[in-house]
Amino acid sequence: MQSNKRTVFLKSVAAIGLGLMLSTSYAAGEKFVLISHAPDSDSWWNTIKNAVKQAGEDFNVQVDYRNPPNGDLADMARLVEQAAARNYDGVIASIADFNVLQKPMGLVAAKKIPMITINSGTLEQSEQLGAVMHVGQPEYDAGKGAGEKAKAAGIKSFVCVNHYATNPSSFERCRGFAEALGVDFKAATLDAGEDPTTIESKLSAYLRNNPKTQAVLALGPTSAHASLKALEKMGTKGKMWFATFDLSDEIAKGIKDGSVKFAIDQQPYLQGYIPVAVMAIMKQDKTTDLAKVKEKLMANPKFKARLAEYGLAPSYGPRHISSGPGFVTKDNIAKVEKYAGQFR
Repeated sequence: MQSNKRTVFLKSVAAIGLGLMLSTSYAAGEKFVLISHAPDSDSWWNTIKNAVKQAGEDFNVQVDYRNPPNGDLADMARLVEQAAARNYDGVIASIADFNVLQKPMGLVAAKKIPMITINSGTLEQSEQLGAVMHVGQPEYDAGKGAGEKAKAAGIKSFVCVNHYATNPSSFERCRGFAEALGVDFKAATLDAGEDPTTIESKLSAYLRNNPKTQAVLALGPTSAHASLKALEKMGTKGKMWFATFDLSDEIAKGIKDGSVKFAIDQQPYLQGYIPVAVMAIMKQDKTTDLAKVKEKLMANPKFKARLAEYGLAPSYGPRHISSGPGFVTKDNIAKVEKYAGQFR
């Protein structure tokens, strides 16, 4: 859906490290910030940026988006420290590396600024950091579910193309898949880096050196696009079993032509929208009762309309909210691809 006749517009921020600012009018003065670990080059986060923008509009709050331009976690840590110093009304952040972010996130908690963690990290880490909740996908379970599908297809060996090995959660995806097959995940995991050319060359070398490899698992568009290019050059695209996490236009095309078996969808839109909505409700209703907050969120007509339009389905736990996993296949790609890269 194209956003037109909006009262909100998108402003670029020129300063290095400040990323993208999303500005909107707000009645009660609430101002939140979402800090991700993603470099500017990672287009997958565009869906979350769009979600943040829409949630800001729907709940009449201002939300800033911050990220380290090159994906440097030390830069991300500084952004979290800055958020604590600026006394935002709420902080949303991914736990890209618990050890690196524990101290700066502790500064947020020490100031009693409500914090919601998203995307990366575990529920246990989120709770240890004092976050209100975590909104994301259980990474090990998602990997295992994908591995079970591969096992049912007769797959016994694979390589996990990990383009973000600095994020511990990425290994949980590989580990879940490997354990479903009954293989050693460390031996089957390729630290490919984030440069597409490097990913392509490393995967090609791995497959030449391990010719009995039956399947390739990519962890997102960055590794998926480069991996598909490597398979195409090797003449095995569409022949080798291939699956990936997350979606993009290219991945959707692969699902349709059969070169991608499925995409494991963590519904990133929910990771941007829900935290903003939850914090807005908490602030506006002056409550910390999560049951009441979730009840009001689920009853919100704008939120319900977004879910129906984009085909999204969160899972509500007593404290945390799961945004996935879901599996996008040929059977449901028609509905999903309409919004791939934008709201899916």
